[in-house]
Amino acid sequence: MSFPLFLEQLFNGIQLGMMLFLMAVGVTLVFGVMRIINLAHGSMFMLGGYFLVAGLAVTGSTLPGLVLALALSVAVAVVLEIVVLRPLYARGALDQVLATFGLTLFFNELVVVIWGREPLSLDIPDFLDGRVELLPGLSYPVYRLAITGVAIAAGALLYLLINRTRIGALIRAGSEKREIVAALGVNIGLLYTLVFALGAALAALAGMMTGPLLSIESGNGDPILILTLVVIVIGGLGSVRGALVGGLLVGIFDTFSRVLLPQLLGLSTGSGLTSMAVYILMAAILVYSRTGLFAANRG
Repeated sequence: MSFPLFLEQLFNGIQLGMMLFLMAVGVTLVFGVMRIINLAHGSMFMLGGYFLVAGLAVTGSTLPGLVLALALSVAVAVVLEIVVLRPLYARGALDQVLATFGLTLFFNELVVVIWGREPLSLDIPDFLDGRVELLPGLSYPVYRLAITGVAIAAGALLYLLINRTRIGALIRAGSEKREIVAALGVNIGLLYTLVFALGAALAALAGMMTGPLLSIESGNGDPILILTLVVIVIGGLGSVRGALVGGLLVGIFDTFSRVLLPQLLGLSTGSGLTSMAVYILMAAILVYSRTGLFAANRG
């Protein structure tokens, strides 16, 4: 593999890893504070793409359409937390998993009813179209760089929110000592709603940014959710740092395995192992640590 090709695949892996980070950190926040494994998280990724299509149709402009799509995603998340999840807090984990899995099936059919079964597509905004030369012999799509930059910015803002604001302090305290926080007069119900809406917004943002790269169709968030769960297992459930490290590991490892394995092992054997590569990585890390890389240290 030439050095420019290596760098190109490295950037592709980082871009995928940061997108997975946006997904995984939402699941991590929801679990860390609310103790719920949200299997409907992939649906928010899917809805983000559909809402952006609707937002662009209404506003005719990228930025207002993006804002409208995020607002719709947050509104759906708030309704879900109040109507569906809140009655389940006192129930067992199995009830919560079944309910959120049922939401996935519901949303997959709902988008078919509203938008139809034909995949939708998004165009790359004109100001982000084209390629930029990073090194001699290496030109890279501007849009993929923009995705990475937005994901890094979102992660930095999330870090500041959690570690430098009062709301972040409440989130950290709620994840450790929710009974004490409630006894101090904090509205735990409102805190849960805010955390769930924040996680859903991050997933929807990931879906919007990858809309021009992937087709927008019913169920397109399900494969992303599976990779997200792999990221969480590798990084450690409940750890924001683990979501970042796990996302980058999975993104880079998956990208290079798809390029190198078919070349090294042949097309048929390599392609078969490619789909298994991230799970082999997950198994190897679980041998090293049964709880993932950062489970003992949240955030």
